[in-house]
Amino acid sequence: MTRTVYVNGDYLPETEAKVSVFDRGFLMADGVYEVTSVLDGKLIDYAGHAARLERSLSELGMGMPMTADALLDVHRELVVRNELLDGMIYLQITRGNPGDRDFAYPPADTPQTVVLFTQAKPGLADSPMARTGLRVISIPDARWARRDIKTVQLLYPSMGKMMAKAAGCDDAWMVEDGAVTEGTSNNAYIVKGNRIITRNLGTEILHGITRAVVLRFAREAQMEVEERAFTIDEAKAADEAFITSASMFVMPVVEIDGAQVGAGTPGRVATRLREIYLDESRKAAV
Repeated sequence: MTRTVYVNGDYLPETEAKVSVFDRGFLMADGVYEVTSVLDGKLIDYAGHAARLERSLSELGMGMPMTADALLDVHRELVVRNELLDGMIYLQITRGNPGDRDFAYPPADTPQTVVLFTQAKPGLADSPMARTGLRVISIPDARWARRDIKTVQLLYPSMGKMMAKAAGCDDAWMVEDGAVTEGTSNNAYIVKGNRIITRNLGTEILHGITRAVVLRFAREAQMEVEERAFTIDEAKAADEAFITSASMFVMPVVEIDGAQVGAGTPGRVATRLREIYLDESRKAAV
């Protein structure tokens, strides 16, 4: 089935969707994005993603191109038109097409470019990796300093994914000043005893929507949460480790730089948090 995508107010077959070569998202990575998971045809953690979108746009001096209700309607319409049960909706907003290339921002009234499309992922919540766990490597964090803004400049995270693949692993954790910042497309955690340790919020990491929800569930389940930086050596010596993201939910990590984490199998904390997250998020889906 040919996907229906949304481009600047129109629903189009993906084969007919076009964006200008002068769009600043293409030329300057001058744009932001969000990815919202869909389970059973409903949006997971949508309100959080919409709020972060507004913040990212604001940090770049851009406004919302449509109302919150209109944006939600577009998401729901794409789910219906593409008969999406399990998968994701990708949203990208750029500063638009100024008609030529220039480092300076275009006039404030330049129309923004808004694109949304679906990605079908049957069985998204039943990934085999949740039963085996991920293997990660550590790499230097060579990104720009404002990682809290969810921009489309994703070259280095892509390079990190490929470094991991070249090493026969699944992902990479980035390290800056001796401490782990985050994964290439996820937040990173370790567990020691009943204590979950994860990097505190700041400009160094993305303020993960799944992160916020999972930590709330962890506290409600009487788990101790400590938000601080941790080292790769700490992670190797941890009882368990895991990541969170909108598309992977809660995913155990069983190996770091070739060293087994804990028993080398998914730990009880990560496994339980994944169960809680999927159960509660399905109940709250819109």
